[in-house]
Amino acid sequence: MSITRVLTFSFSGIDPVPVEVQVQITRGLPAFVIVGLADKAVTESRERVRAALVSMGIALPPKRILVNLAPADILKEGTHYDLPIALGILCAMDIIPEEELMHYAALGELSLDGAIGSVNGVISAAIGAATEERGLICPNDQGSEALLGGDIDILAPSSLSVLLQHFTGKQILSKPEFMPLPSFVKDPDLSEVKGMEGAKRALEIAAAGGHSMLMIGPPGAGKSMLAARLPSLLPDLTSQQSLAVTRIYSSAGLLPNSAPIIRPPFRSPHHSASQVAITGGGAKVKPGEISLAHHGILFLDEFPEFARNALESLRQPLETGNISIARATSHITYPAHFQLIAAMNPCRCGYLGDTERECHRVPKCKEEYTRKISGPLLDRIDLITNIEPIHPKDIVNVASGEKSEIVARRVKAARGKQLTRQNMLNNEININHIHLDQDVAQMVEKASLQLKLSARGITRLLRVARTISDLALKDDIDIPSVAEALTFRQR
Repeated sequence: MSITRVLTFSFSGIDPVPVEVQVQITRGLPAFVIVGLADKAVTESRERVRAALVSMGIALPPKRILVNLAPADILKEGTHYDLPIALGILCAMDIIPEEELMHYAALGELSLDGAIGSVNGVISAAIGAATEERGLICPNDQGSEALLGGDIDILAPSSLSVLLQHFTGKQILSKPEFMPLPSFVKDPDLSEVKGMEGAKRALEIAAAGGHSMLMIGPPGAGKSMLAARLPSLLPDLTSQQSLAVTRIYSSAGLLPNSAPIIRPPFRSPHHSASQVAITGGGAKVKPGEISLAHHGILFLDEFPEFARNALESLRQPLETGNISIARATSHITYPAHFQLIAAMNPCRCGYLGDTERECHRVPKCKEEYTRKISGPLLDRIDLITNIEPIHPKDIVNVASGEKSEIVARRVKAARGKQLTRQNMLNNEININHIHLDQDVAQMVEKASLQLKLSARGITRLLRVARTISDLALKDDIDIPSVAEALTFRQR
């Protein structure tokens, strides 16, 4: 009548929630019952566990086997409960010593032949195990991934039989090793963009301060080409940022090589993406594009073609850096500190202002096209720049511009000033932390009245001006910096 206990985890977003797998084998009619608010994937683990044990030559006893997943009021989802359930049964059958399992948490999916398959959330589980002062048992191909979660004892067996041999002392498992970093495909270089100096300047400012940006221009002007080159201007993620991003990708099952993510992610969803795909959620809540772009770039091409509710859902995350998903059964928060880069045509036909090519429905063509973009959303975009297409003869005659590595050095220096001064990038600073001389303050006041800027608009204007000053390695915001920043606030 004794009860064996094995620790595993459920997940609230990317946060681990301890779950105790309690196994009891008693007299009675043969049965295998799992209770504790388990979903279908968890209840199906009965057959996977049974088949895995049979493949090892172990038959379940003809008794009543009761598995309780505590606490019972938390929904249990996923196949990672297979391994802890199997270990609990083996412990209850006195095949594995219980004192051995007391020092570990476990997660993993079992195949019918006893192999342990990959699951989501291994890094978060390792962090949870470290909090509980335990080691972690995880799938073999995710051992290096678990090492990212903390300095704990990791067992990464390839199968249940290998793990059994380890606990019985027949074959001791060695600690997994870190996977070598994958070779990265080089980002497109900014020198490949000819002309368009104003647009490249806006891109440099956006990179230096982490500012959101909207590019407006006719089809083929180079908006997507510019956005694709923004990652080449950004520095590598810090170790803390890398861990946060890697945890998100691990929980979403998007970390196939088990190596940490060290470059800022670049996400570019199609304009047919739904609100749930953008913000996260679904029947089984998963991170959306804004969370997958955490500490990176979210590029929305054809900005007005996205559903209006999807665009409006960006407003809160742009301010707070996270997204809270409320459902009847759960309330989950994902990090979503992303840099929004958007691109759009001036109107639906794309040739507004071009007398030779604009359609006959001007200006209604523009009004219908831009209707989905609300004023409050535009107010949250720091830089709005017009992209003028390069003249055909300049495509051949104009020399290539600066290489990305040269611009990236200026971006790195400007970011260094920001982090030294305020420990954050300029896109996050409060207006109270910005000092203005009297003549600069008067200019900002006058421009704000003329352009009818909101309090948020003034704050974002000063943030951009602060970044422009940092790029010039100036200690204070001057009038030329404000003047340049004003060119990006006009719609």
